[in-house]
Amino acid sequence: MLPEKATSRRPDTSFLDLLKVLWRRLWVIALMVVVLTGSAVGFSLLQTPVYQASIQILIGQENVENAPNNLGGDIQGLQNMTQTMADAVGTRPVAQAVIEELDLAQTDVETLLDNLYVQPNPGTMFIEVSYYDPDPARAQQIADAFGEVFSSQVSEVSPSAYAITATVWEQAVLPDTPVSPNPLRNGAVALVLGLFLGIGLAFLLEFLDDSWDSPEEVERVSGVPTFGLIPGFDISKTKKGGGK
Repeated sequence: MLPEKATSRRPDTSFLDLLKVLWRRLWVIALMVVVLTGSAVGFSLLQTPVYQASIQILIGQENVENAPNNLGGDIQGLQNMTQTMADAVGTRPVAQAVIEELDLAQTDVETLLDNLYVQPNPGTMFIEVSYYDPDPARAQQIADAFGEVFSSQVSEVSPSAYAITATVWEQAVLPDTPVSPNPLRNGAVALVLGLFLGIGLAFLLEFLDDSWDSPEEVERVSGVPTFGLIPGFDISKTKKGGGK
Protein backbone atom coordinates (compact mmCIF):
# COMPACT_ATOMS: atom_id res chain seq x y z
CA MET A 1 0.00 0.00 0.00
CA LEU A 2 1.31 3.45 -0.87
CA PRO A 3 1.69 5.96 1.95
CA GLU A 4 -0.68 8.88 2.22
CA LYS A 5 0.35 11.77 -0.03
CA ALA A 6 2.13 14.66 1.54
CA THR A 7 0.72 18.18 1.47
CA SER A 8 3.28 19.33 -1.09
CA ARG A 9 3.82 17.09 -4.10
CA ARG A 10 7.14 18.58 -5.25
CA PRO A 11 9.05 20.12 -2.35
CA ASP A 12 12.37 19.76 -4.11
CA THR A 13 11.37 20.52 -7.70
CA SER A 14 14.39 20.80 -9.95
CA PHE A 15 14.85 22.64 -13.21
CA LEU A 16 14.54 19.34 -15.05
CA ASP A 17 11.17 18.75 -13.39
CA LEU A 18 10.00 22.16 -14.60
CA LEU A 19 11.00 21.31 -18.14
CA LYS A 20 9.10 18.03 -17.87
CA VAL A 21 6.01 19.92 -16.74
CA LEU A 22 6.27 22.28 -19.68
CA TRP A 23 6.70 19.41 -22.10
CA ARG A 24 3.79 17.50 -20.60
CA ARG A 25 1.55 20.59 -20.79
CA LEU A 26 2.87 21.80 -24.12
CA TRP A 27 -0.58 21.54 -25.65
CA VAL A 28 -1.90 24.07 -23.15
CA ILE A 29 0.81 26.58 -24.02
CA ALA A 30 0.32 26.05 -27.76
CA LEU A 31 -3.44 26.45 -27.41
CA MET A 32 -3.13 29.77 -25.55
CA VAL A 33 -0.61 31.12 -28.08
CA VAL A 34 -2.74 30.13 -31.07
CA VAL A 35 -6.00 31.46 -29.59
CA LEU A 36 -4.63 34.83 -28.45
CA THR A 37 -2.47 35.44 -31.51
CA GLY A 38 -5.23 34.46 -33.91
CA SER A 39 -7.76 36.61 -32.08
CA ALA A 40 -5.48 39.65 -32.06
CA VAL A 41 -4.59 39.38 -35.74
CA GLY A 42 -8.18 38.65 -36.75
CA PHE A 43 -9.55 41.58 -34.76
CA SER A 44 -6.90 43.87 -36.25
CA LEU A 45 -7.81 42.85 -39.79
CA LEU A 46 -11.48 43.59 -39.11
CA GLN A 47 -10.77 47.13 -37.89
CA THR A 48 -11.01 50.13 -40.20
CA PRO A 49 -7.53 51.41 -41.20
CA VAL A 50 -6.66 54.86 -39.87
CA TYR A 51 -4.16 57.18 -41.58
CA GLN A 52 -2.07 59.96 -40.06
CA ALA A 53 -1.10 63.20 -41.78
CA SER A 54 1.22 65.65 -40.02
CA ILE A 55 2.44 69.20 -40.48
CA GLN A 56 5.15 71.26 -38.78
CA ILE A 57 4.42 74.80 -37.56
CA LEU A 58 7.32 77.14 -36.74
CA ILE A 59 6.77 79.75 -34.04
CA GLY A 60 8.76 82.97 -34.40
CA GLN A 61 8.62 86.73 -33.90
CA GLU A 62 8.61 89.45 -36.55
CA ASN A 63 9.75 93.06 -36.31
CA VAL A 64 12.07 92.10 -33.50
CA GLU A 65 13.56 95.59 -33.05
CA ASN A 66 10.19 97.35 -32.94
CA ALA A 67 8.21 94.74 -31.02
CA PRO A 68 6.95 96.01 -27.63
CA ASN A 69 8.01 92.75 -26.02
CA ASN A 70 11.19 91.55 -27.68
CA LEU A 71 11.72 87.80 -27.45
CA GLY A 72 14.24 87.67 -30.27
CA GLY A 73 17.20 87.25 -27.97
CA ASP A 74 15.35 85.03 -25.53
CA ILE A 75 15.26 81.51 -26.95
CA GLN A 76 13.74 80.19 -23.74
CA GLY A 77 10.96 82.75 -24.04
CA LEU A 78 10.12 81.63 -27.56
CA GLN A 79 10.16 78.00 -26.49
CA ASN A 80 7.75 78.76 -23.66
CA MET A 81 5.56 80.65 -26.12
CA THR A 82 5.64 77.60 -28.39
CA GLN A 83 4.03 75.51 -25.66
CA THR A 84 1.26 78.11 -25.30
CA MET A 85 0.74 78.24 -29.04
CA ALA A 86 0.54 74.44 -29.20
CA ASP A 87 -2.28 74.52 -26.65
CA ALA A 88 -4.09 77.04 -28.84
CA VAL A 89 -4.04 74.86 -31.96
CA GLY A 90 -6.48 72.32 -30.54
CA THR A 91 -9.14 74.82 -29.46
CA ARG A 92 -12.71 75.24 -30.61
CA PRO A 93 -12.20 78.54 -32.52
CA VAL A 94 -9.53 76.94 -34.70
CA ALA A 95 -11.54 73.77 -35.26
CA GLN A 96 -14.68 75.75 -36.13
CA ALA A 97 -12.73 77.83 -38.65
CA VAL A 98 -11.39 74.61 -40.24
CA ILE A 99 -14.91 73.24 -40.57
CA GLU A 100 -16.02 76.43 -42.30
CA GLU A 101 -12.91 76.54 -44.49
CA LEU A 102 -13.41 72.97 -45.78
CA ASP A 103 -17.20 73.05 -45.65
CA LEU A 104 -17.36 70.06 -43.26
CA ALA A 105 -21.00 70.60 -42.39
CA GLN A 106 -21.52 67.03 -41.18
CA THR A 107 -18.50 67.08 -38.87
CA ASP A 108 -18.82 68.65 -35.41
CA VAL A 109 -16.07 70.39 -33.48
CA GLU A 110 -15.71 67.63 -30.88
CA THR A 111 -15.17 64.94 -33.51
CA LEU A 112 -12.59 67.06 -35.29
CA LEU A 113 -10.64 67.73 -32.09
CA ASP A 114 -10.83 64.07 -31.00
CA ASN A 115 -8.89 63.09 -34.12
CA LEU A 116 -6.34 65.87 -33.71
CA TYR A 117 -2.99 65.47 -31.94
CA VAL A 118 -0.77 68.47 -31.19
CA GLN A 119 2.71 68.13 -29.71
CA PRO A 120 5.43 70.79 -29.38
CA ASN A 121 8.91 69.45 -30.13
CA PRO A 122 10.92 69.89 -26.88
CA GLY A 123 13.77 72.36 -27.09
CA THR A 124 12.58 73.87 -30.39
CA MET A 125 10.02 76.33 -31.72
CA PHE A 126 8.30 73.66 -33.82
CA ILE A 127 4.81 72.30 -33.26
CA GLU A 128 3.75 69.01 -34.80
CA VAL A 129 0.08 68.81 -35.71
CA SER A 130 -1.32 65.42 -36.74
CA TYR A 131 -4.77 64.44 -37.89
CA TYR A 132 -6.12 60.87 -38.02
CA ASP A 133 -8.79 59.73 -40.44
CA PRO A 134 -9.85 56.57 -42.34
CA ASP A 135 -9.46 58.56 -45.57
CA PRO A 136 -5.78 59.45 -46.23
CA ALA A 137 -6.66 62.37 -48.51
CA ARG A 138 -9.05 63.78 -45.90
CA ALA A 139 -6.39 63.44 -43.19
CA GLN A 140 -3.92 65.39 -45.33
CA GLN A 141 -6.49 68.05 -46.20
CA ILE A 142 -7.58 68.68 -42.62
CA ALA A 143 -4.01 68.73 -41.27
CA ASP A 144 -3.04 71.39 -43.83
CA ALA A 145 -6.20 73.35 -43.05
CA PHE A 146 -5.35 73.46 -39.33
CA GLY A 147 -1.95 74.90 -40.18
CA GLU A 148 -3.32 77.56 -42.52
CA VAL A 149 -6.19 78.59 -40.25
CA PHE A 150 -4.03 78.73 -37.14
CA SER A 151 -1.32 80.79 -38.88
CA SER A 152 -3.96 83.22 -40.10
CA GLN A 153 -5.55 83.60 -36.69
CA VAL A 154 -2.18 84.18 -35.01
CA SER A 155 -1.29 86.90 -37.51
CA GLU A 156 -4.57 88.67 -36.68
CA VAL A 157 -4.01 88.87 -32.92
CA SER A 158 -0.23 88.93 -32.48
CA PRO A 159 0.68 92.49 -33.68
CA SER A 160 -0.93 94.00 -30.60
CA ALA A 161 1.01 91.73 -28.28
CA TYR A 162 4.34 90.02 -29.01
CA ALA A 163 4.30 90.08 -32.84
CA ILE A 164 4.43 86.28 -32.73
CA THR A 165 4.22 84.43 -36.03
CA ALA A 166 3.09 80.90 -36.82
CA THR A 167 4.33 79.59 -40.15
CA VAL A 168 3.54 76.25 -41.74
CA TRP A 169 7.10 75.02 -42.18
CA GLU A 170 6.22 71.59 -43.56
CA GLN A 171 2.91 70.65 -45.13
CA ALA A 172 1.25 67.27 -44.83
CA VAL A 173 2.19 64.41 -47.15
CA LEU A 174 -0.46 62.04 -48.42
CA PRO A 175 -0.07 58.94 -46.19
CA ASP A 176 0.17 55.64 -48.04
CA THR A 177 0.14 53.22 -45.09
CA PRO A 178 -2.21 53.23 -42.09
CA VAL A 179 -0.84 53.78 -38.59
CA SER A 180 -3.49 51.51 -37.10
CA PRO A 181 -4.35 48.77 -36.79
CA ASN A 182 -0.99 47.02 -36.93
CA PRO A 183 -1.65 43.26 -37.25
CA LEU A 184 2.03 42.31 -37.00
CA ARG A 185 2.62 44.30 -33.83
CA ASN A 186 -0.63 43.19 -32.24
CA GLY A 187 0.09 39.58 -33.18
CA ALA A 188 3.58 39.75 -31.68
CA VAL A 189 2.26 41.20 -28.42
CA ALA A 190 -0.48 38.57 -28.27
CA LEU A 191 2.06 35.81 -28.96
CA VAL A 192 4.24 36.87 -26.02
CA LEU A 193 1.19 37.29 -23.77
CA GLY A 194 -0.17 33.91 -24.82
CA LEU A 195 3.20 32.30 -24.11
CA PHE A 196 3.31 33.65 -20.56
CA LEU A 197 -0.34 32.85 -19.88
CA GLY A 198 0.12 29.36 -21.31
CA ILE A 199 3.12 28.68 -19.08
CA GLY A 200 1.23 29.95 -16.06
CA LEU A 201 -1.79 27.82 -16.90
CA ALA A 202 0.44 24.78 -17.44
CA PHE A 203 1.90 25.08 -13.95
CA LEU A 204 -1.56 25.72 -12.48
CA LEU A 205 -2.94 22.55 -14.05
CA GLU A 206 0.10 20.64 -12.83
CA PHE A 207 -0.43 21.94 -9.30
CA LEU A 208 -4.11 20.95 -9.35
CA ASP A 209 -3.34 17.50 -10.75
CA ASP A 210 -3.30 15.07 -7.80
CA SER A 211 -2.12 12.03 -9.73
CA TRP A 212 1.38 10.52 -9.41
CA ASP A 213 3.51 10.38 -12.51
CA SER A 214 5.89 7.58 -11.52
CA PRO A 215 7.05 5.40 -8.58
CA GLU A 216 10.14 7.59 -8.32
CA GLU A 217 7.95 10.63 -7.66
CA VAL A 218 6.13 8.77 -4.90
CA GLU A 219 9.42 7.90 -3.24
CA ARG A 220 10.76 11.43 -3.56
CA VAL A 221 7.69 13.09 -2.07
CA SER A 222 6.92 10.57 0.67
CA GLY A 223 10.50 9.73 1.60
CA VAL A 224 9.52 6.06 1.85
CA PRO A 225 10.70 3.44 -0.63
CA THR A 226 8.11 1.73 -2.82
CA PHE A 227 7.93 -1.99 -2.11
CA GLY A 228 5.51 -2.93 -4.85
CA LEU A 229 3.01 -1.74 -7.41
CA ILE A 230 -0.53 -2.89 -8.07
CA PRO A 231 -1.13 -2.91 -11.82
CA GLY A 232 -4.41 -1.69 -13.16
CA PHE A 233 -6.62 -4.12 -15.08
CA ASP A 234 -10.14 -4.33 -16.39
CA ILE A 235 -12.64 -6.98 -15.29
CA SER A 236 -14.67 -8.38 -18.15
CA LYS A 237 -18.39 -8.46 -17.62
CA THR A 238 -19.74 -12.03 -17.67
CA LYS A 239 -23.09 -13.50 -17.10
CA LYS A 240 -23.78 -15.13 -13.81
CA GLY A 241 -23.53 -18.87 -14.03
CA GLY A 242 -20.70 -18.90 -16.62
CA GLY A 243 -22.41 -17.75 -19.82
CA LYS A 244 -20.52 -16.88 -23.02
